[in-house]
Amino acid sequence: MAKHSHRNSILEAGRKVMFRKGYIGAGVRDIVAEAGVPQGSFTNHFRSKEEFTREVLDLYFQDLQCAIETALGDAGLRPRQRIEKYLDIITGRLAADGFSRGCLIGDLSLEAAPQSEMLRTRLAEIFGEWSAPFTACIAEGQASGEIDDAIRPEDLAEFLLASWEGAILRMKVSRDAQPLERFKKIVFATVFKDHTHET
Repeated sequence: MAKHSHRNSILEAGRKVMFRKGYIGAGVRDIVAEAGVPQGSFTNHFRSKEEFTREVLDLYFQDLQCAIETALGDAGLRPRQRIEKYLDIITGRLAADGFSRGCLIGDLSLEAAPQSEMLRTRLAEIFGEWSAPFTACIAEGQASGEIDDAIRPEDLAEFLLASWEGAILRMKVSRDAQPLERFKKIVFATVFKDHTHET
């Protein structure tokens, strides 16, 4: 039971330290200090920093999938509204942290993907899993005429997430909501403009 508790503590500590210091800057010593456990606890549970980072990434993505389900799974909303709800949920999470941290998937894509083939491969898989529910939501919106169908839903989903990641990156510099709100304003006035109100 104690080992299981240490494992979870180390993973949570790793997430916090990687947000602060990045993949390369987050040393094992920093992580166990954050977790308040002996350094040997890390090697008891994880074979390498690379494998540890993959587990941190998977846990982060599981949490993100809860936000996706909350927003895109809301059958009471139209597709555009579901997408907007997702972006608002993430904006709220980022605001709760004072806009000081970004998205761990984006951070690791920038820093860890060039360093580790295993992490690069996992990140590629995550982007595919991440975009799939958005593709389905956009396709539904296109079928109802709410979203313009000139571009394939797969391409729109990839564009949405890639551009959103860019807005989050910009937010980390400005430390405010402006890049996120600007993105939402523009994307819903152009690419995801509501076509049901057109005559």
